[in-house]
Amino acid sequence: MTPAPAAPDPAPHLVDAEWLSKHLDDERVRIVDLRWYLRGKPGIEAYASGHVPGAVFVDLTDVTAETGPGRHPIPSPERLTAAMRRAGVRANSHVVVYDDAAGSIAARLWWLLRAHGHAAISVLDGGLPAWTAAGHPLSTEVPATTPGDFIAGPRAPWAVDKTEVKARIGRPGAVLLDARARERYRGDEEPIDARPGHVPGAKSAPFAGNVRDGRFLSPGELRARYAALGITDGREVVVYCGSGVTACHDLLAMELAGLGGARLYEGSWSDWSADPLLPAARGDEPGTL
Repeated sequence: MTPAPAAPDPAPHLVDAEWLSKHLDDERVRIVDLRWYLRGKPGIEAYASGHVPGAVFVDLTDVTAETGPGRHPIPSPERLTAAMRRAGVRANSHVVVYDDAAGSIAARLWWLLRAHGHAAISVLDGGLPAWTAAGHPLSTEVPATTPGDFIAGPRAPWAVDKTEVKARIGRPGAVLLDARARERYRGDEEPIDARPGHVPGAKSAPFAGNVRDGRFLSPGELRARYAALGITDGREVVVYCGSGVTACHDLLAMELAGLGGARLYEGSWSDWSADPLLPAARGDEPGTL
């Protein structure tokens, strides 16, 4: 059996619509549409109504474990491998993933592939809105896809559980960030999870603050944003959201800012709030921006 081609060099974390338009015919580039909505129409319906030419649809549930902590637990390497192979991803593919939500869903696949050893993964900055705003066409054609030979490697230790989060509360040098909307962080509303509020001591860092007009802020602006939240080189950072998906947007933003090394709380608030023995805080923490 001929061995699979070696994986390509790490890709830039972001590519723009102009770059993607020039690489639509590059057989090494595999475009993934990862649109998903907490409420409303299924992502596959949005894909069917129009997508980037050549893009394949991947449902978020296909890259989510069936059981585990929270609403979107991390899939096993085997499950991730199967989903990416169905999408035609090969060992040497440069995957470009997009959504229509400022990258808040696409960033999850960016994190998953990198965590499992495939660093050739980029998010389309601005997503589908940026693509159409640049005058590029949409397609309703579902491309023929040959199964890929992608293999997810063992997952890097980039995620923590609720026990590890609890141990970080109040620990010197440790910072907890909450990527949800401010209203959910404060506990003013909670539309889906068991209890309102946030992990005590966590700072509010809504993922929406990472973008302007749907595109990521410059690395310098992002670095200043996270510095104001107490994130500097060498700090021990854990990020969570409702279910571990949009928290990856903050993780991507910190990578762009040169502040890598933060970890994801896998189960996030959907896991924490479901445990009545764990405390929940409401309102703003001291020093919240």
